[in-house]
Amino acid sequence: MRLSELGEFGLLAELERRGLAGGQDAEGAVLADGVVVTQDTLVEGVHFRREWTSWHDLGYKAAAVNLSDLAALGAEPEALLVALALPADLDVGAIAELYEGLREPDVAIAGGDTTRAGELVLTVTAVGRSERVPGRAGARPGDVLVVTGPLGAAAAGLHVLQEGLEGYDELVERHRRPPLRLEEGRRLGRVAHAVVDLSDGLAGDAARIAARSGCRIVLDPESVPRAPRIEEVADLPFWTHGEDYELLAALAPGDAEALGYTVVGRCEEGAGVEPEGLAGWDALRPR
Repeated sequence: MRLSELGEFGLLAELERRGLAGGQDAEGAVLADGVVVTQDTLVEGVHFRREWTSWHDLGYKAAAVNLSDLAALGAEPEALLVALALPADLDVGAIAELYEGLREPDVAIAGGDTTRAGELVLTVTAVGRSERVPGRAGARPGDVLVVTGPLGAAAAGLHVLQEGLEGYDELVERHRRPPLRLEEGRRLGRVAHAVVDLSDGLAGDAARIAARSGCRIVLDPESVPRAPRIEEVADLPFWTHGEDYELLAALAPGDAEALGYTVVGRCEEGAGVEPEGLAGWDALRPR
């Protein structure tokens, strides 16, 4: 079977079934003494285009998507490691701007690697420390699902760039510069039964909780907070498409009420995610 047929989730499940990979119960590796580690890669032409983003914003986004995983782990960041594969004819000033963006969240860059390549590939590893990692496997029937902020702005901003539309600068900005939800992650980390970051879309990331926790998640689309103006861009469900980098958490109703985040669904006995058919992002499937 080809990867395009199996998909990212299917590949990870197959590797786990063969005993070749693990760590699917959380957004990163959970090591001894509260140490947690995450990693993400941004590839030119797949995750970004240089003509659409500044070097500074690219660096910031590369840091932010990793810090989003640390947020889902309830962690305090400690360091970033940066690996760059890049064309040798790039200007040094451009790479300095990239690193200024990487440093904007005020997390130290502690090392990495650099090599030559035809196109830019940027991989960041984030290291943090967490007192309690909710993971993905603890959701239980009776829990509610909450999100930490409105969805859809990043996907709508990408559509604006792809179609050459004007007048939606705030949406484009959200595509280029994801939010940092580290404080929210630490709050949720104290009480939540499961937490993921919304990188691949609401339904896809909810499915990770459902699969690891052995429950069914029922989403209420009408309750999902949506970013302003996304409906003006196109008649598309941008709020399902991913790259929001908000947090999705399963927790007891009383804890959800105390924290004040928007309830978007619930956990029940069973399996899977309802309603079906909410499209998200899969790195290995064509769109």
